[in-house]
This record gives sequence, C-alpha cells and structure tokens, in this order.
Amino acid sequence: MSSDVAKSSASGGVQSLERAFGLLEHMADAGGETGLSELAGSSGLPLPTIHRLMRTLVACGYVRQQPNRRYALGPRLIRLGESAARPLATWARPHLARLVEETGETANMALLDGDEVVYVAQVPSRHSMRMFTEVGRRVPPHCTGVGKALLSGLPDAEVRELLARSGMPPATERTITTPDAFLSALRAVRENGFALDDNEQEIGVRCVAVLVPDASTAAAISVSGPAGRVTDAATEKMVPLLQEVARDLSAALATPPRRSGVLR
Repeated sequence: MSSDVAKSSASGGVQSLERAFGLLEHMADAGGETGLSELAGSSGLPLPTIHRLMRTLVACGYVRQQPNRRYALGPRLIRLGESAARPLATWARPHLARLVEETGETANMALLDGDEVVYVAQVPSRHSMRMFTEVGRRVPPHCTGVGKALLSGLPDAEVRELLARSGMPPATERTITTPDAFLSALRAVRENGFALDDNEQEIGVRCVAVLVPDASTAAAISVSGPAGRVTDAATEKMVPLLQEVARDLSAALATPPRRSGVLR
C-alpha cells in the first residue's frame, strides 16, 4: 500500500483522498480546466504529488487530459453530480412546496456548478400562467436571481474571474452586462438579504431569490412569476418567507437522514 494512501490526516481522513478531492475543487474553481503549475499554486502541493494524483484521477475517468496537456474535469463526475442532486431535490421539495402554497408562484432550487447555475428542483405554480424552468437546465449566473444570490457568497475577485470566463451576454435589454454594475448589484444583495431578477433573463418575468445559509454546497432558492404578480409589494412579503424557508432547508440538509434497523 502506498504510504500516501496509508497516511491519515489530523482530522482522521485519508490524506490522498483529501488531496484528490481538493484538486477537483480547485479545478472547478478555475472553470473546469487547469494546468499542473496552476494547481500547484492554488493547492500548495508539490508537483510530483499533484502529478501522481492526477494520473489516478485520469485513469478513473474523473479528470481527462487535453491535447494541450492541460487537465479538465471528466465525464464520470457528471454521473456523481446528477446522483447527488437527486436527494437534494427530494429534501428541497417540501420546502419549495411551502413557498408555492404561500406565494402562489413557482419555486426553484439551484446550485452553482463551475461557472454555471444549474436548477436541481422545482415545484410549479398552480396558476395557468406560470414560470417553468426545466430541472437540470444550466444558465449563466449574471442574469438570474439565483445566480446573483449564489455569487453574493463569493469574494468580488472570484466573481470577476468567473464573469471573465463565462462572459455576460445580454438575455434581454435589462440584463446587467458589465462586471462593475454586477458587483454593485451583489453589494445590494448582501445588504438586503435577497436578489432580484427584474426582467433580466426574460421580459415579463421577475424572480426573488435568497442564498441557503451554511449549506455545504452553495445553494439558492427562489420564487418566480409574471412581473404583474411579482410586484415590489409582493416581493416585500416574499422575502421574509424565502429567508425562513432557506433557514429551514439549511437545517434539513445538515441533519443526517434517520435509518431504520441497526448497522452491524
């Protein structure tokens, strides 16, 4: 057995596993593709250790090596991510259902995956005119309420780097398309405790979103509907409810599920 695999960290974990997952997270933070020297700079690990771990990750399909010798996140991670999202959606649905019950509008949950927002759960409104976003849909964060809420939890420098990688294409004439204006909007999100998409992703649609506090994976929930119903007055009533539901969801995600029977 490799001494690196056998060695345990002070927290009781296997050091090589902690390092491998750390490298994957550094790659995700870099937009999904990076080189060995960049990984050495961000992780603080020596190059021989990084090279050895990356060889293993490539062999397992979790990382792939590009023709230019840089490394990119591999396709096997997609299966893991989709599988991880399913229980998240199950835990989220009762909380989203409460939002629909009390606001009458469609409720969503979204995560930040690399440089994109991915919707992982939704409970639709009962109105005939309602908003619908496919679960699994990926969108740029700069034009969505959930994207603003998710990026509000990051330092401004990281937000600038993400926007530089993903770009800021206009979805409507109301879309924020400059980093400085977007960072100004994020400051308002942090001060007010909620994010607003005001016709920025689709004309005629407004979305109110909040960050799920203390989540191990950054998550946001939102309520969206026609601008004629999601008015400023309606938003004032929705925000405290969203914040309360976000706290409840955070507590639910932090509590291990109860198991029947006894493990032996």
